[in-house]
Amino acid sequence: MENELKRELKTPGAILMGLGSIVGTGIFVSIAIATQIAGSGIIIAVVIAAVLAAFNGLSSAQLAAAHSVSGGTYEYGNRFLNSYFGFAAGWMFLIAKSASAATAVLGCVGYLFYAFCVNADNVGIVGAGLLLLFVMTLLVSGGIRRSNQANIIIVSATLLGLAALVIVSFFVKGFPVQPIVDSVKDTSITSILYGSALMFVAYTGYGRIATLGEEVSEPRTTIPKAIILAMVIIVILYLAVSLTAINVMGAEAFGLSVEGKAAPLMLVAQSLSVPVIGSVITIAAITAMLGVVLNLLLGLSRVILSMARRKDLPAKLSKINHKTQSPAVAVWVTGGIIGVLVLSGDVVFTWSFSAFTVLIYYAITNLAALRMPADLRLYPRWIPAFGLFGCLFLAFWIEPTFWIGGLALLGVGLIWHSIALKLKSRNKD
Repeated sequence: MENELKRELKTPGAILMGLGSIVGTGIFVSIAIATQIAGSGIIIAVVIAAVLAAFNGLSSAQLAAAHSVSGGTYEYGNRFLNSYFGFAAGWMFLIAKSASAATAVLGCVGYLFYAFCVNADNVGIVGAGLLLLFVMTLLVSGGIRRSNQANIIIVSATLLGLAALVIVSFFVKGFPVQPIVDSVKDTSITSILYGSALMFVAYTGYGRIATLGEEVSEPRTTIPKAIILAMVIIVILYLAVSLTAINVMGAEAFGLSVEGKAAPLMLVAQSLSVPVIGSVITIAAITAMLGVVLNLLLGLSRVILSMARRKDLPAKLSKINHKTQSPAVAVWVTGGIIGVLVLSGDVVFTWSFSAFTVLIYYAITNLAALRMPADLRLYPRWIPAFGLFGCLFLAFWIEPTFWIGGLALLGVGLIWHSIALKLKSRNKD
């Protein structure tokens, strides 16, 4: 059809799109932010977040297989629940992932400045972040094929760099026995659950595979396979990197390393005192952050496209450039939203705010999966039931400032949706 996207993404590309969204701020920034909260209990937090993310991943997979269009849970909510749940999901996704993308932009600039010994003030960091965001938005507006090619290069460089860090650490510091022992001793349940909520956001990049459903070939088999394989790879990677970081620096020092620099793994690499490894991690960090920005621009713009098609956002945002097969207007609007959040200049603020809103988004994902007809369901109903409970449970372990603000923004969005529905009804009459 004239205003639909082409199915060009196969299983390997879909897996790499998921990894490109996950292996970025999760590895290079949020592990340190969560360690600041959970201490040595970060290892348990990583596992708790992984279990919840697995339930959510399976729910997303079966929904995307049954309803393979752009928009993710915004579309699933509209189809299997009602327009209010659908709108709430889309609204929360835009807020959550715009904040995540802003974190990635600021994190990338932090690693760049730290690598080149640039001691920039907040204005310099924000200015460089906006320039970087402009370049990435220009790239993504060129369509899924160009974005996929760039993503393959970005993810490959990142994974090679992280593998080098883990292997070098093993030879220099030995197997990380003490961090595992310390994580078991950590008895602060509150801090571990807060850390789990922050780490959960770091897993949710697999959702990009679902939001790109309209551009995936053979979605019923490709999407579940890509999400499951991406999750397996990322759980192993998060555990390996967090154990490595704590084994090298200690939990307290690693948690504090994020303050003011947003380059914690650079300090881990420097602590090893091994030639070249610092440069390798710098390149891996920069490519990882770029991958996150690229994939979030893709995912967010597709949700905006879907919301515009249903008239929940201005209809002009649903226009597709037929030369590039890209919703270019939606992509540039996405870049503008992220740019506003970049102005905060604070990775801890942007990531914490993202945590609550994304947990609400995935709560709606699981609720939609619970309401799926039996003939469309791929997995037992207890999987989305556990996912729903886990999301709502973890959401309120985050600092009240963030969840109160998130609920306030959700309320504003629902009021806007109610007004939009009335206007649509009048126009039909």
